[in-house]
Amino acid sequence: MSQKHVFNVTMTCGGCSGAVNRVLKKLDGVENIEIDMEGQKVTVTSTLDSDKLLETIKKTGKECSYVGVA
Repeated sequence: MSQKHVFNVTMTCGGCSGAVNRVLKKLDGVENIEIDMEGQKVTVTSTLDSDKLLETIKKTGKECSYVGVA
């Protein structure tokens, strides 16, 4: 079952949000990605667990943390 997971991600430019978007899109099980640059939040609708998603976002080198289910 899909859930919406919310993460705080430090993003300073379009390149940052683009990198986060790219790594998440590569995962099977990710249905939707919403990026809020101003609020420094990324919302991911996925069947994957939050640990897997957080681990993937960390690959971009950005500071990130898991907020919870939206």
